[in-house]
Amino acid sequence: MLQVVINSNFSSFSRRGPDNVTEELVAVLSDQKPYEFKALFTLIHVALRARNVTGGGEEMLRLRAYEKLQNLVLHGQVKKVGKQYKGIRKGLLLLSESLKAQREGLPFQPADRAKPTVAVAVAPKRTPKAKAAKAVAVK
Repeated sequence: MLQVVINSNFSSFSRRGPDNVTEELVAVLSDQKPYEFKALFTLIHVALRARNVTGGGEEMLRLRAYEKLQNLVLHGQVKKVGKQYKGIRKGLLLLSESLKAQREGLPFQPADRAKPTVAVAVAPKRTPKAKAAKAVAVK
């Protein structure tokens, strides 16, 4: 009999890490310059590649960045004029502080995620009598 015991603080649904795309959006838009999305995405993509957190490919990253940018516009943290986006300093400052607090509040960073401890219990050896009794019971 093989018994696997998993640490109690491990669950199958892991807590999400920090939102790297939003952090980079906030960092780029904080300088108060207006950007078109293509230029903005190029800056974000370069920064995320430098941090080695560009999972999912460039097109998926482009879609995620656009969605997050639209959410920032919806919440009043970024102003859209025509095709250009410009950060609103007060809204981005509050968002930046909340992202920083969220990052510090995590129990671990995704890069150094500890693997769960697994204990394996080995069943005791069976005696010939136990094997014979089991064979008779099966028939």
